[in-house]
Order: sequence, then C-alpha cells, then structure tokens
Amino acid sequence: MTSAHHDLTSHPWFFCGIGGSGMLPLALILKGHGAQVAGSDRSRDQGRTPEKFSWLESLGFDLHPQDGSGITGAEQTLVASAAVEDTVPEVIRAKAFGCPRMSRAELLATLFNAAPFGVAIGGTSGKSTVTGMTGWIMTHAGRDPTIMNGAVMKNFASPDAPFASARVGEGNAFVSEVDESDGSIALYRPKVAVLGNVSLDHKSLEELRQLFGDFLGRADVSAINLDDAETAALAPHAKALVTFGIASPEAQIGAIDVVEGPTALTATVLDRREGSSHALVLKVPGRHNLYNALAAIAAASAAGVSVAEAVAALGSFMGLARRFDIVGTSPSGVTVIDDFGHNPDKVSATLATLKAHPGRVIAFFQPHGYGPLKQMGHELAEVLATKLDGGDVTILCDPVYFGGTVDRSEGSERIVRLIEADGGGNGPGAEYVPAREDCASRIVEIARPGDRVVVMGARDDTLTVFARDLLARLP
Repeated sequence: MTSAHHDLTSHPWFFCGIGGSGMLPLALILKGHGAQVAGSDRSRDQGRTPEKFSWLESLGFDLHPQDGSGITGAEQTLVASAAVEDTVPEVIRAKAFGCPRMSRAELLATLFNAAPFGVAIGGTSGKSTVTGMTGWIMTHAGRDPTIMNGAVMKNFASPDAPFASARVGEGNAFVSEVDESDGSIALYRPKVAVLGNVSLDHKSLEELRQLFGDFLGRADVSAINLDDAETAALAPHAKALVTFGIASPEAQIGAIDVVEGPTALTATVLDRREGSSHALVLKVPGRHNLYNALAAIAAASAAGVSVAEAVAALGSFMGLARRFDIVGTSPSGVTVIDDFGHNPDKVSATLATLKAHPGRVIAFFQPHGYGPLKQMGHELAEVLATKLDGGDVTILCDPVYFGGTVDRSEGSERIVRLIEADGGGNGPGAEYVPAREDCASRIVEIARPGDRVVVMGARDDTLTVFARDLLARLP
C-alpha cells in the first residue's frame, strides 16, 4: 500500500448518499483498501431498493438513517456531493464537529492519483461503457486493475456482488471515467487519457476545449477519436498518441466490414501501425458501441496490452446494466430493453440502435426530474419525434420526484404536445399517463408480437424492477 493509500485508510469515512451511482463505487474501493466506511441514504430511509442496502451492510458498511446520527466525531471525513444542501443533518453535524469534507470528485481524483498507473476515460458520451470495456480487457490480460464506473458492469456482477460498479484489484492500474460536467476532470493526473467525443452537454465549447485539451496534455499517452472533429482538433495537446476511428483513413486503430445485428455487432479491427487485422465480435449492439470498443482497444494498447488480446477480451464483454440491457422476450415475442437514456444524445443513440432493425418501438420515458425536463424538453421531444416513425409510440409518466422545492409546473404533458407538434400529425404517437404503474398496464394493452419496448430514464434504480415486472406481464 502506498503512503497515499495509508492517508486514505487511517481515518473513518462517512458517505452522505452512499447508494448513489457515483458514491457506491468509491465506498467499495475505499473499503477494499481497508478503510472504515459508514453512510446514509434517503432512498434507504424511504424504503427504496432495500436489497442494495442490505448487500452493503453484509459487506460491513455501517449504515445510518439520514438524521445526523452517523456523524460521531471530528476524525470522520464527510463525503457529500457538491449538490447536497447545508440543511442536511449530516452536513450540520459535520460542521459542528469540524469534520473535513470532500466531494465525490475530489475523493475519486485522490484515489486515482494515488494509483501508479491511471487510465482516465473522458468524453461527453460513452464513458461508462468504455471504462467497463477497458477494465474488462485489463482484467482479461491479467493486469488485475481497480475499476471505477458509474454503472454496474455485468462481467463483474454476481449473486454476491449485484451492484458491481467498481472492482478492487491488486494491480497497479486504476481505470476510471472522468467527468467534465463539474470541471473535476482538471484534478486527474493520468498515465493514459482517452477522449471519445466532445459535444455540448453542460458547458460551452470554449470551456470544453480548454478542459479536454489540458486533460490530454497531462497524460503520457492519449487515445483519441479522429472521426470526432472536436476531439481530433485537440490532438496537438497530447504528448504521444494512439488514434482510432472508423471513417478516418489515418486512424491507427480502425474498423472495416461492420455488420450490425439487433443485439450484437461484428467488424474487422485494423491495427495500421503493424498491418494486422482482428475479428471483433461484440455482444452489445449499435455503431456507438463499435466506437466505444475502438476507444477501449486504443486505451489498452496505450497501457501495453496487445490489440489481439484486447479484441479477444471484448468478445466476452457483457455490457453494463441499464445500457441497452435486454431484459428478455415475452412468449408472444415482445422484447423489453432497460436503458438509462435520459438526455437527447443518449436517447438518440438508443433509438437509432432500435430503428436499425424492423419492428415497432414503444418508448417509455420517465424524466429524471422537473428541472432537467424543463431545460432539455424541447430537444428531447425533437429526438423522440424524428427518430421514431408513424407506427411507434412514446409513453411518458410524471418526472421522478424525491421531494424538495422544485418548480413542478412544467411536466411530461408538455413533451407530449411538443412530440405531436414536431411530428406534424404523421409522426409517432405520444401519450401522457401520470402514474408509472398505469403506463405498464397501457403498454401491456397495446403491445403486439415483434414490438420492442424500451424503458428509459435515469437516477432511479427501480426502473429495472419496473422493466422486469413489465416483461412478466406481457403475453
């Protein structure tokens, strides 16, 4: 254990919101290094996803109600996202005790920078998948990496570890996705930096170019996508490069003979540096996943794993939970897919993957909050109206609402109106059904053999349960 790791394990930790997708893997990694970790979560207090919290308790995490009772002394470090209000009891108690406080991003960067060989995965879309793929390649190659992901990696999930969004390894490599949305990407000092794409999501293009350019400049080797113009333009910032792409003839790692199936994809991967070709078989569909695979192969190559070995490992990559996750097909032939598509880019990629193959699409969407819906509702409606066809249907329920003072005046019915306006009468159908349970009944009522039902939304683990229950109800 490095001295940096000793600093991390020599005192107890308390996670406010320990069940969150960004918090849980960090808690697992700290615990894996031998730290004492406690936490609270309002989902636990509200009785949501009890199996997740009982699993954490079985691992030796000390869980408390979110009432401040878990904060017991000044030696604890409080981990709380920047968004946590000062009125939360833990924050009040921690201030009174004088506990140090760290954000999720600061803790992740500290863990990452303490590792001898950091591989950081950046870009606007696809980070979780590329992280999962790169982590799996490194594991397969015997590097025994630690992996930090915002999503559950199916390759590492098991009955004893159902929420495997992190893997704690003994090797020197630490593979992590890094986020530009909060600017925390500036905290990482990677050996290998991966940049898949740069598009507007949270920040202006000027800010993004600065953040991502600096990110590449801090790494020993950068893996970049030459097919993405913004990313390719940042190449001069890199000290050394491994490039990938499908369209670009200059890309060192490329792909030809791409064949897309409804649930899989095959291609020939070219390593133009040595003139070799390798047959790639992916169990995850969609052209965006071929880009993700090339990014992971380039990342692994930059980390010293051969392209042949990387391609072979990807043949057994199972994907991530809630990323175009095929739940199953009913006896009459209705397929249910669970997906965390929640912003226009991600919903667009999911629908494009579905529409590449015949069959009607029933898209169910639960917005992940009133605020986000207000902000991106128009673009979202445009994607749903233009990516889907006349026979397809979108069904929206009310946005998820976990309490708090949010303006709830503009909800899902506005999106339905916008979809209808964008479609101009010939577009896909759109229905607003306020309660989620009633949406399930409506889907069961209208589903026909050959339909694909996609359950979309973020920040709510119970959507997976909803998707499974829906499949069980379909004829």
